[in-house]
Amino acid sequence: MDLTDTHGVITLVAGIAIAVGVVGVVIPVLPGLLLSWAGVLLWALLGSDSAGRWVVLAVATLVALLGAAVKYLLPGKRLKRVGVPNSALLAGGVLGVIGFFVIPVVGLVIGFVLGIYLVELSRLGHERAWPSTKHALAAAGMAMLIEFTTALAVAVTWVFGLLLT
Repeated sequence: MDLTDTHGVITLVAGIAIAVGVVGVVIPVLPGLLLSWAGVLLWALLGSDSAGRWVVLAVATLVALLGAAVKYLLPGKRLKRVGVPNSALLAGGVLGVIGFFVIPVVGLVIGFVLGIYLVELSRLGHERAWPSTKHALAAAGMAMLIEFTTALAVAVTWVFGLLLT
């Protein structure tokens, strides 16, 4: 690939951003879905003048917005149904961030679980704290799965757009 070929370079950079975004969903430090969508945006804005690119961007935007809405609505509804308060998730998030710096990589997960468990322990007592914590973890896993699926859908939309334009 010739580096003076700006369309090829833009496509390559956009593809890397989209791939890193998909991986970034699993690595919580990176804004995965946003990065994947930004790769498509970059490709549409700086690529060749083609109406097809704007259609691909519109479809990718709709997919990303729909996925983001479902990511927040579905697990949140499930948590409300089982009675897990937002304070437990907030404590899990704060201790997860602290844990990330105290114990690199695995500290995020350990801190998140510990934060939720401690809030539920003080709220519900020992016997009901762990089942409530498991519900919160299942909801967090569901949110991650929804975001991962959405980022993959954005990537697939871009690949089809790349092949068709």
